[in-house]
Amino acid sequence: MSEQTITLAIAPIGWTNDDLPQLGGDITFEQCVSEMALAGFTGSEVGNKYPRDTAVLKKALDLRNIQICNAWFSTFLTTQSYEEVEKDFVEHCTFLKTMGATIVGVAEQGNSIQGREDVPVFDAKPVNTAGEWEKLTNGLNKLGKKAQEMGLKLTYHHHMGTGVQTSTEIDYLMEHTDEALVGLLYDSGHLVFSGEDAMAVLEKWIGRIRHVHLKDVRAERREQAIRERWSFLRGVKEGVFTVPGDGMIDFKPLLTFLKKSGYSGWWVVEAEQDPAKANPLEYAMKARAYIREVAAI
Repeated sequence: MSEQTITLAIAPIGWTNDDLPQLGGDITFEQCVSEMALAGFTGSEVGNKYPRDTAVLKKALDLRNIQICNAWFSTFLTTQSYEEVEKDFVEHCTFLKTMGATIVGVAEQGNSIQGREDVPVFDAKPVNTAGEWEKLTNGLNKLGKKAQEMGLKLTYHHHMGTGVQTSTEIDYLMEHTDEALVGLLYDSGHLVFSGEDAMAVLEKWIGRIRHVHLKDVRAERREQAIRERWSFLRGVKEGVFTVPGDGMIDFKPLLTFLKKSGYSGWWVVEAEQDPAKANPLEYAMKARAYIREVAAI
């Protein structure tokens, strides 16, 4: 496989945070995408400051040679009717399709605690009941079919503080959904923060992985988060996450395996940090240099 089938993107969450809008509240959309391009990235996910008018957004991104590769979608399949979720999903997919994306990343937010600043992420993580698993997997299959009809691939984003966080939960989700309709969004940072074996998950589910988030974890901050019972968002503010090459994860075997496996698609650098503590351009450049060094991309 030629290296050109892997394209590098970066998420705007290092500049402005959707869950904690006070982080990077003073940073404009234009600064964000200009610095992405300056750091050497050609793809981006979507943040809360991105224009929703596709003509305006396209013009701004074309000027900087940046392509939208994905945008987060919150499903509530365990707590809302499927019809409600599908209506919002189709609207979301229409936006992505217009922007030229081929991936739609979804994460179940029914019962999620990831947005709760008052709840310890390791103590209160939701655990799906049999009924909730059934609603989730059946609903994802139907949404995956809808995405497929629109020319997109649904990819599921496992996430801290949700019912699909651990390797066991990822296994269950993958085993109970249609591989033709539901892919996996592999996120190194969420796996390591949770205490999972990131390489084992990668090797087991490489055939289902449609999109990749490259996120590092600061070991001392992770240990503090567990010890002091931090919420997920407290962990973000305190710097649990960082860019590849700045934390505890050895990315060389992960990236080497992805290249050798025949994976084709986006690698997205994603590290939600406080931009007042971690200058976004500096960290984007650091990540870009690290990936070039360890993966020759």
